[in-house]
Amino acid sequence: GCAARAEQILSSQKGVARASVNFASLTAVVEYNASEVTPGELQKAVRDGGYDLLIDDDDDDSHRVEQLRAAYFVSLKRNLIGAVLLTIPLIVIGMGLPPYTWKPWVLWLLSTPVVFYMGREFFLGAWTQLVHRTSNMDTLVALSAGIAYLFSLLNLLFPSFWTSRGIEPHVYFESAAGIISFILLGRWLENKAKAKTSDAIKKLIGLRPETVTRVDEQGISSVVAVKSIVMGDLVRVKPGERIAVDGIVVEGTSYVDESMLTGESIAISKSSGDKVFVGTMNQKGSFVVRTEQTGKDTVLAHIIRLVQEAEGSKAPVQKLVDCIAAVFVPTVIGLSLLTFAVWYIWGGADGFSHGLLAALSVLIIACPCALGLATPTAIMVGIGKGASNGILIKDARSLEIAKKVNVVVLDKTGTITEGRPSVTDVVWFAPERSDILIGMESMAEHPLAEAIVRHFDSRPLAVSDFESLTGLGAKATYEDKTYYVGNRSLMETSGIAVTAQQEETAERLGSMAKTVVWFADEQHVLAILALADKVKEHSKEAISQLLKNHIDVYMLTGDQESVAKQIALEAGLENYRWGVMPSAKVDFVKQLQQSGLVVAMVGDGINDSAALAQADLGIAMGAGSDIAIEAAPVTIISSDLMKIPAAIRLSRQTVATVRENLFWAFIYNIIAIPIAAGVLYPAFGFLLSPMIGSAAMAMSSVSVVSNSLRLRYKK
Repeated sequence: GCAARAEQILSSQKGVARASVNFASLTAVVEYNASEVTPGELQKAVRDGGYDLLIDDDDDDSHRVEQLRAAYFVSLKRNLIGAVLLTIPLIVIGMGLPPYTWKPWVLWLLSTPVVFYMGREFFLGAWTQLVHRTSNMDTLVALSAGIAYLFSLLNLLFPSFWTSRGIEPHVYFESAAGIISFILLGRWLENKAKAKTSDAIKKLIGLRPETVTRVDEQGISSVVAVKSIVMGDLVRVKPGERIAVDGIVVEGTSYVDESMLTGESIAISKSSGDKVFVGTMNQKGSFVVRTEQTGKDTVLAHIIRLVQEAEGSKAPVQKLVDCIAAVFVPTVIGLSLLTFAVWYIWGGADGFSHGLLAALSVLIIACPCALGLATPTAIMVGIGKGASNGILIKDARSLEIAKKVNVVVLDKTGTITEGRPSVTDVVWFAPERSDILIGMESMAEHPLAEAIVRHFDSRPLAVSDFESLTGLGAKATYEDKTYYVGNRSLMETSGIAVTAQQEETAERLGSMAKTVVWFADEQHVLAILALADKVKEHSKEAISQLLKNHIDVYMLTGDQESVAKQIALEAGLENYRWGVMPSAKVDFVKQLQQSGLVVAMVGDGINDSAALAQADLGIAMGAGSDIAIEAAPVTIISSDLMKIPAAIRLSRQTVATVRENLFWAFIYNIIAIPIAAGVLYPAFGFLLSPMIGSAAMAMSSVSVVSNSLRLRYKK
């Protein structure tokens, strides 16, 4: 109810296009026109509505929020301990001792601080809601505990009102105190559990170092605050340190653990020219980084922002819950009054006292919190779990849609394959001279040359007279001998003899849709190399998992048929299309959708962005273009295709958890409210105590949050 009202306040402000308030995370995502309304005006509107809003968009604000939450948690714990210490003897005396004359006075003394000091937040909250002509959970707690206390106090001070009518007056101080104690316990457990639902965000924020070692122009190092680092600064990263900026390695080598970004546990080798990111962990080596991004512009900051926005978004199923929450408390108050009236009229001699207890039980056992927490806690845990495993889900709607996907369309280059040529075969026809080959290729600028250099571990030899031969390859001299590297035509024009075995080898490799490179000296072919865009290590297994889950998989590529056929064969795919232009990818996705299928499109390039936007669920591979990532509601940071079935599995688990939560929250209220009203009394003589009702209510919220937390441990 509070979340719905705060959302309504924000949405009704001039210039606000959209507002979404998350009850579980206590956050609001607002899309507004800055020329029509300011954050300060939004804050004032929320405060006028009886709530508060923090609007500063910086790290200090995050710390302030955590400080406020920590202070509230400490206060809650202190009130809970105090309430329990007084309520236990109160219940023992109230229910365990004979009716001594002093007994009700002791109960009154013990219950007063519990109700009005330890439980003051409920009365203050209810009053704030009343002033603004609305109601919430505090209203129900304050009414039930307050009525029980005041009725008992009247019976204690003016017993003659009842005795003159032949009725024995009763006091319910232990029920009033018990209600407050159990609700405080439930709220404490609920807050403790809710804190765990946002562990993913806290861990991500905690990855940002506060200080960094800056290297000045003279090479002198000094430890400074990360905030003082600007673009272009040189930063030294020591062994065992977290990297504090996004940048390029300019000196040194090491291995970096990027699991916090990608979910992959294997450390990545870093040397000059490689990119590094904030929050990743350097291992044994030391290196210097030139800063490219700091603060809010880093990859980590972008991920944190996406996860926060996603956790604050609402799943479509939440609309139903919001509608119910809007009328829940007034409805319960109405049912409580009706319960009292029925008991008072038809309850006989004990109609008043039984009616009062039943009315209080109805007020206290009804739980809008369980309903309100059912969806957002599961969404928060699901999205947080995804972020921890390198799967960025940008909104709750995408998480819900992923469950329904029955067709996955994969781009080839950079998605199924690595997206760059790699050496797949090397056949030597003479003693290996890879050192000369690397010496030549390290001077060339062709992508194939780069792949060959990357493949061999040998130290390059310094060759001379290097010459690039357009359309053929290159030649160079080493120790007065000329060497050639290039295509088959280069062998012919250079007069180099090619044997039948060498021809057969080249044809075999070419038939597998691989690019063939020849390496020769002045007379003989020394080696034949084959290069291709290799299928990623886990692509075949990922596709196999999707097919086992009855999800059809298609591959689209703009490449020629022979290449598409070979990649499909290696990846275990039967359905593939070749020569597909970007516009045709969109048309293909539309065709599948028109046949009633829910389509997920996976790609990494600018040419995939239109198809990603058209699909029911767009999934961008994180190593691809920024445009593709922006167009897709799901991003796989590591570019590992195994994350696709993992994302769909996570979606199914999350949606199942939401449904479980909603089922139990609805069933709890449907069953608990009639029992509290006394429907079992005529048949079994059972009337629920308000104190037991408060315990049941408290546990309903805790059980919903605990069920959501189970998601963290599912595989």
